[in-house]
Amino acid sequence: MKQKIVIKVCLPCDRCRTKAMELIAKADGLISVAIAGDEKLEVVGDGIDPVRLVCHLRKKLCYADILQVEEVKDKKPEDKAPKKQAQQQPVVEHPPLQSCPGNCYCHYHYHPPPPPPPMIVCEEPNGCAIM
Repeated sequence: MKQKIVIKVCLPCDRCRTKAMELIAKADGLISVAIAGDEKLEVVGDGIDPVRLVCHLRKKLCYADILQVEEVKDKKPEDKAPKKQAQQQPVVEHPPLQSCPGNCYCHYHYHPPPPPPPMIVCEEPNGCAIM
């Protein structure tokens, strides 16, 4: 089943856009990927799991949220006789659970290693040569 998935992703720079496109391009059954606006990605594919795709984006990039999932039907030539249009269920767009921070640094943070444990030196005037 072909489906179109619209995902909201924090894409503040070109590096984030490139990385998001590379991550999505690895999905099985992908037909096309497009950037729609500043923070939206449109993914069209056959048998793509949107939840796994968004979880993967969250793990590798930053904030990602599913905005819309709909089935894509192939276009058929229209007949001359008018037909009743099938009633489609309205797509409900949910507000995001969290907002993308304005100071997104592409999540390439440097975390310094922890300091070494303190060393205790005890100097006692002991005459023992073993210790």
